[in-house]
Amino acid sequence: MTPEVERLLAAQNPAIGELAGAACELILEMYPDAVVTVDGNDIGFGATAGYKGLVFTVAPHARHVTMGFARGASLPDPAGLLEGTGKVHRHHKLRTQADLERPELRALMAAALDRAP
Repeated sequence: MTPEVERLLAAQNPAIGELAGAACELILEMYPDAVVTVDGNDIGFGATAGYKGLVFTVAPHARHVTMGFARGASLPDPAGLLEGTGKVHRHHKLRTQADLERPELRALMAAALDRAP
């Protein structure tokens, strides 16, 4: 991870920072060529640093970590993990490490990567 990401995570509640870090590591495991950017409290992973190439986001909050899926509204989600009402993007709230270990989440991520720019 970049120093900028590490600073952002270190500024969080330790449990949230650790969970957000684990989410970032999972994304980078599945998408090792991702360009990583920090914009405010959001960490973006994509083909480019801009919004156009965005695939995933990770955003730490007080009680959970949001994993965002660019173009997630069109992803197959039989387990119903994705939340949101936007026309394009969806997100999944991570509250524990077990949420990251769900095979359904990895399937969603794989589907998102299959459609990545």
